[in-house]
Amino acid sequence: MCGIVGYIGVKDATPVLIDGLKKLEYRGYDSAGIAVYDGKDILVRKVKGAIKFLEEKLAKETVRGSLGIGHTRWATHGEPSDVNAHPQVNESGTIAVVHNGIIENYLALKSWLQGKGIVFRSQTDTEVIAHLVNYYYEKHGDIFAAVQKSLDKLEGSYALGVICKDFPDRIIAARKESPLIVGLGEGENFIASDVPAVLPYTREVYFLDQKQLAVLYADHVDLFDGEGNKVIKSPYHVDWDVSSAEKNGWEHFMLKEIHEQPKALTDTMRPRFVKGADGSITDIKFEEI
Repeated sequence: MCGIVGYIGVKDATPVLIDGLKKLEYRGYDSAGIAVYDGKDILVRKVKGAIKFLEEKLAKETVRGSLGIGHTRWATHGEPSDVNAHPQVNESGTIAVVHNGIIENYLALKSWLQGKGIVFRSQTDTEVIAHLVNYYYEKHGDIFAAVQKSLDKLEGSYALGVICKDFPDRIIAARKESPLIVGLGEGENFIASDVPAVLPYTREVYFLDQKQLAVLYADHVDLFDGEGNKVIKSPYHVDWDVSSAEKNGWEHFMLKEIHEQPKALTDTMRPRFVKGADGSITDIKFEEI
């Protein structure tokens, strides 16, 4: 379980991203990072450890821009490290991705991409997404089409935030099985894994449905289904306080944790399932600790 945030608007994105990550730190605490477009390049800053270490790093330099994505990680593929922290980028650093979920076929995709000469830096399944999006972007020249084509190749779960240097006016977001919301502000919009991350800025949100995509601009948001058809839906007004939002509607945190156990078990076991040619489970991999 990881936490992702994203911001596009007129404010300085960095403090908004850090504030959102702090609200989501319960979702991941072994590393954290942000990617911000500064008007020229996508600047990526990430560190192993708690968000406070990322704050200390950012305090020593200027990372400013009005478009950015952030991530707090709970490692599934690759040990906690600066390199394995998100965001992950393509080889040229022009596309950045944050991801919550598990890509089950990442090894096959990685091998295929390496066969095309792509060099990987990390051990993560998320880096596969960054290179895959870049592969289709170079073919189609459109970041939305590139993300859409990439999603067709991914097996597993994902909540994604994608930014591209060539399209600095938008964030592409998508989800399958992993939670993702869109926060609707005035002249600014947000993505986040959970409602508390956006409550200081807005109470109007979209809860993205399965295989739904969103394109966020500063002044509006477009929603699409998995086939690329535009979707019209009404935003949900959040009338809970922060404490209630963090409990996701449950009266107590203990109840929330009890009811989240099936998902926690599924997320833990999914990467260890070995599938046969027909998609059925043929074995389970266990690693020594």
